[in-house]
Amino acid sequence: MSDPRARRMPNPDLTRAKLFRLLALLWIGGVAIRLPILAIPPILPLIHADLHLSETQVGLLVGLPLALFALAAVAGSLLVSRLGVRLTMMIGLIFTALASASRSLSIDALTLYAATAATAAGVAVMQPALPALVRTWVPDRIGLGTAVYTNGMIIGSTTGPALTIPLMLPFVGGSWRLALVAWSGCVVLVACAYETFAPRSPARTQPDAPPHLWWPDWRNPLIWQLALAFGGTNALFFGANAFLPDLLVAEGRADLIAGALGWLNGSQLITSFSLLWLADRVHRRAWPYLVFGPLALAAVVAIVSSSGGWIVLAAGVLGATAAVPFVLALALPAALSAPGDVHRTAAGMFSISYAGAVIVPIISGAIWDLSGAAWSAFVPLGLCTVVMTLVGAWLSRRGAGSVVSA
Repeated sequence: MSDPRARRMPNPDLTRAKLFRLLALLWIGGVAIRLPILAIPPILPLIHADLHLSETQVGLLVGLPLALFALAAVAGSLLVSRLGVRLTMMIGLIFTALASASRSLSIDALTLYAATAATAAGVAVMQPALPALVRTWVPDRIGLGTAVYTNGMIIGSTTGPALTIPLMLPFVGGSWRLALVAWSGCVVLVACAYETFAPRSPARTQPDAPPHLWWPDWRNPLIWQLALAFGGTNALFFGANAFLPDLLVAEGRADLIAGALGWLNGSQLITSFSLLWLADRVHRRAWPYLVFGPLALAAVVAIVSSSGGWIVLAAGVLGATAAVPFVLALALPAALSAPGDVHRTAAGMFSISYAGAVIVPIISGAIWDLSGAAWSAFVPLGLCTVVMTLVGAWLSRRGAGSVVSA
């Protein structure tokens, strides 16, 4: 079997201009699946006051998208198998934009929850479509294609929190409702770009799955292994964001919360942009997991064992090191799946891993409550680094086409 890492261009017909166009579409697709969700945190105080939400209701609003990511991913697989990956992406973009904008019409917590759930469902539909697009558009540049759309995801995750308060709110007169509409308009622009520039009849290097092949084969161990590799880094990221502020409060250093969270999330940008240049060199290799996984574990230990500014530094290291397995694990469904099976393999992986991203923080919180020790909440997060290291390194050595079509 030839080594896919030795090749640099999918085929002679894929010119640099076309490659750039396809990668640009993957990038803005990544932005679109994070921007509507992360536009909420900066305006939460305004929503909280306007709709008279309790703290419990605020917490549910933040956690609801993760639950829908797990529940609705298989629906994306169904749409890909029945309608094709490009049309599925279009449906997801339009549905997400409309649902996201509809949050501006919320009159109470229940209507806000319904609109938020619909927005997250639209995003969940697109998540299995993006790996399938990578496999279809750039089959010999899977590492690069995944790094590009993951970079878009990270940019989308930071754009809303970074620009809503200083730019978007002043632009719309301070209205959180109009801010949501404006950010939704950006998703509409992405849909227009896909309609205009996405290939309608791409040269197929592998066939689409037959219409009946959409339900993930839950008996196939590969799906669970992929879910463990991706779920480990996913749960680590969400868990660290959830408990780092409370840890700092318990340490009497609430003044460090903004800096710690800023470095935890912002340092991912450094890693993500670096992987745009290195993706094809590290794709399907074990050493990045064996290097960056233990570094992430060391950062978790440093967070709970150090104090002051060292916690902020450790948070930055954690964000940067955890981002490497995150990007590499996202590329594995496209690399390891049988032809035409990428969408349902990715759907199974997303369903399990996002369920874990909800469950692991709950376990961490329960351990903290039972022990009374703030550091104990990070024990499950440390175990996540071990899981993502070992399973990711093992999967990187597997051959392609491991998922057998049923």
